[in-house]
Amino acid sequence: MKSKFRFRGVAALLLSGATLSALALPRIDLLGDAAPELAAVRTVMITPDTRHVNVVSGETIKFVVGDKSFAWSFQVPVTVPSFDLNRIAPTGVLDHQVRAYVEPNPTYSHMNNQ
Repeated sequence: MKSKFRFRGVAALLLSGATLSALALPRIDLLGDAAPELAAVRTVMITPDTRHVNVVSGETIKFVVGDKSFAWSFQVPVTVPSFDLNRIAPTGVLDHQVRAYVEPNPTYSHMNNQ
């Protein structure tokens, strides 16, 4: 009986650890780098109604929020399919949560098929 409870306790700890690691935020350096706005290949307008943006890893995008803007070069690994754009936006630019959904760069899709 004791070993049954011990097994459940160990299983619960392992599951909670796996859940926490799955929810862990990716390091900011894995999300890309700030970029000059002139380097952007496209511009995305963010309004108060914007809840998400779609980007492709490898793109450099200029985000315009009202009279403020910033650019980001998305060099994101396949293991990070989305993240909170507020993590990379300069302080005070975004006043609500916007999720960035990152599509893998199709140039490197052959590497995923190995």
